[in-house]
Amino acid sequence: MKFLIIQPKLEKHIVQLEQEIRENPGADAVIFPEGYLNENVEQACILAKDHNKILIGGHRRFNDSPKDRAIIIDRSGNVILDRVKYSDTVFQTVEGLKTGHIICDELVKQGIRSEDTSGIGLVVHAIGVGMFSEEQFGEWINEARKIAAAHKTMIIGTSHADGSYRGSEVSIPITYCFDENGDTLFVSKNDTRTRMLDTQTKTVSFTKTV
Repeated sequence: MKFLIIQPKLEKHIVQLEQEIRENPGADAVIFPEGYLNENVEQACILAKDHNKILIGGHRRFNDSPKDRAIIIDRSGNVILDRVKYSDTVFQTVEGLKTGHIICDELVKQGIRSEDTSGIGLVVHAIGVGMFSEEQFGEWINEARKIAAAHKTMIIGTSHADGSYRGSEVSIPITYCFDENGDTLFVSKNDTRTRMLDTQTKTVSFTKTV
């Protein structure tokens, strides 16, 4: 499969997601950050169906607590996973790939919390805003690598391009991918370019040269 990994800016609507889908027709799936869809799930479902894309990331229900949720939308525009943050990890088979979610700080608070951890093919780590320190960046990268190696699964994480944690003056955009051996396919900070990952060849490329 070909995964498009985006780091959009926080926005009220999902203009950047639509643009990335239109500019990258060869992608099978798009991975985006925690909370990015906001309450635009219905629009995202239409996008997925119209462009034959799988969408994996996060959305928010502002009348819920916690408000952030993991979401997977299939190519037909159906929501096939919708899990509230801090609940047990849920897996969904996506075109033969057993896929699960970690939402932002679940990475360090609970990791993968499930009795069903056999045969995981992909874990998506939907992160909210950027890291608030170099130490946090290193900690989260190390934890993600451990999960990949322990569960023999690829893990992909991505944050928004902007935003800060509780008013911190530091916001380091982050995106990464480790393969099922815990080997680095890419680790990036302060580089918000969109990446395309081909899981068959384990090759990563930028969708734009600039």
